[in-house]
Amino acid sequence: MKIKNIKVCAFDAYGTCFDINSAAQNLAKEIGKDWLSFSTTWRTVQLEYTWLRSLMKKHEDFWRVTEDSLDFAMESHKIDKKFRSKLLELYKKLNSYPELVTCLKNLKEKNVKTCILSNGSPSLLNELTAHAKVQDLFDDLISIEEVGIYKPHPKVYELVTKKFDCKPEEVCFLSSNTWDIVGGGIFGYQSIWVDRFGKTFDKLGYQPKFKIKDLSELIKLF
Repeated sequence: MKIKNIKVCAFDAYGTCFDINSAAQNLAKEIGKDWLSFSTTWRTVQLEYTWLRSLMKKHEDFWRVTEDSLDFAMESHKIDKKFRSKLLELYKKLNSYPELVTCLKNLKEKNVKTCILSNGSPSLLNELTAHAKVQDLFDDLISIEEVGIYKPHPKVYELVTKKFDCKPEEVCFLSSNTWDIVGGGIFGYQSIWVDRFGKTFDKLGYQPKFKIKDLSELIKLF
């Protein structure tokens, strides 16, 4: 099965293009053997806080949410607070997945526009992509800050169609987050689930037509 009539490929950033566990992993010797459990708590609470803030209409940008969720995770896992600033600096420079550059170059060769669509604030996305040296491979870095509400609100997914003057079905949307795939798919995107770790897909009334193990498999769908 091939994906057709695509004008834009929109990528989620965290967990899709960039390894969300790499901040804690790079400090694993200091944090200890439970670094992955700690990192999972940090990420889970970070997402929960975005949803809660959207529901409460009490928006804070992603960096504040990231700080608050880190504080919760550090307290829960009894991580020494002296590591807080280092973990935050590492989060600004998460490792990109190794296949990202080749994936983006392949799409450029096919004249497909590319963008990031992320909860991340503009400054975070700029620093993240600059550190990974992929900033020039994206046509745009789109942040939810333009609408002041987090994914999976439809206003977020609408940002891509407005930026590129296209229909939802002309957008190929890639995310490792199942709830994000559901949000984009219900909006009308041709959503592709990047299932790196063999997870179970959410039961939210939507199933993606396409699933890949990592971004290197994307080009096979075109």
